[in-house]
Parts: sequence; structure tokens; C-alpha cells
Amino acid sequence: MSRSIDYGNLMHEAMRGLIRKVLTDVAEKGLPGSHHFFITFDTGHPDAELADWLSDRYPDEMTVVMQHWYDKLEVGADGFAVTLNFGDAPEPLFVPYDAIKTFVDPSVEFGLRFETQDDEDETDEIKATPPEILPRAIATSPKPESDAEEDDDKGGKDADVVSLDSFRK
Repeated sequence: MSRSIDYGNLMHEAMRGLIRKVLTDVAEKGLPGSHHFFITFDTGHPDAELADWLSDRYPDEMTVVMQHWYDKLEVGADGFAVTLNFGDAPEPLFVPYDAIKTFVDPSVEFGLRFETQDDEDETDEIKATPPEILPRAIATSPKPESDAEEDDDKGGKDADVVSLDSFRK
């Protein structure tokens, strides 16, 4: 087998490094201006840590919002820990960088989407496709009548993805 450069995984590593740098800055100085983040991650990732009731409610993925209220943001080499408010119930989370599926900052129309594809050979390796730098910010639409910082996913249904332009006047 010939050796090749794995650009997909190299891009994933670079973009996750960007997320780590952004979160490190936010941990040290707070969110600047109107910046805020929608972060969708794989709740079934072996290194993800979240309350049992959250993993039961969101067995595949969950979108969290870091905007008005977050606490104890700690950024590490492999992931970040943060306490978020879920309907007036603060819950700590640990999100490994490689569990992140999307990272969106709608205030500046910036977004990243990470995707993997199953390799069809018998090794069952996961091949990474290069992350998509989204031309316009997209995010899971949060429930307007709730302060819960979680996605609107119910019963294992895929999250709805909408353009924020539809909410602009």
C-alpha cells in the first residue's frame, strides 16, 4: 500500500485547534461583543461527559449554546469543560474536540462542520472528510419559549438546521 497525505484529518486537527484557541480566549477574557456559539457534539462519544438525563434525552447528538450564561469554562488539550444552564438546572459538560460536529458563531457568520464517513473495507476505520467552512452561519434553531441551552431534538429525530437569515428583518 502506498503512503499518502491524509488532508482530511489534517484539516480536522487544524480546525479543532482553531476552536481550542477561540475557547481559550473566551475562558480568559469572556465573549466579546455579540459573539456566541452553537456547538453540536456527539453525545455518544466515549470521552464526552454529561448528566445521564441529558445523554438519555440526546443519545446521538446535542447542540449547546454559549451566550448569556455559562460558567467554569476550562479549555484543555483534548476538549473543553463548561457548566451550562438547562432550564434553571446548571449542568457540567465535557466535550472532546473530536466529538464536535458543528461549531457556529452566527454573530460573524462563521461556521465549521465536521463529517466522517465509514470506510467500506473490513478494517472499519473512520475516514475524515475535510471540514466544511460554512459560507453562511447555520445553527440548530433554539426553542424561543425556553431558556434551556440545548437543541430542539426530540425522540431521536434529526435536528432542524436553518439559516439565520430567515430571522433577520
